[in-house]
Amino acid sequence: MRYAEKEGLDLVEVAPDANPVVCRVMDFSKYMYEQKKKARENKKNQKIVHVKEIKMRPTISEHDYQFKFRHLCRFINSGDKTKISIKFKGRSIGHPELGRKVLERIIKEASEFTVTEQMPTMERQDMSIILAPKKVK
Repeated sequence: MRYAEKEGLDLVEVAPDANPVVCRVMDFSKYMYEQKKKARENKKNQKIVHVKEIKMRPTISEHDYQFKFRHLCRFINSGDKTKISIKFKGRSIGHPELGRKVLERIIKEASEFTVTEQMPTMERQDMSIILAPKKVK
């Protein structure tokens, strides 16, 4: 403690559970500043992945399908994950195979540039899948 006071530094307890207790002489405020600076740098370099959503119906027309598929391509090319939902209303909920057919078509057509993270799952009145961009080597 006298040495730390003489040098004008702080005595920091590193391992309080060790026997004897391990301490270090350092400038604690400088250490904390460097830790915050590292955290900011790491935060700056991280990639934020957004999940975009596309909603469809099981009886979607060909033109609407192509329009939504182009949106899917745009989302994937920008690096975002995409959730595709098929919304069932009224009597269409009795025919989930129609929605599954649409989702399987999307998976097949987008397989060259996407990876299927979640296969078709039914949640109440929605059937959905999640597609992510393929990793570039």
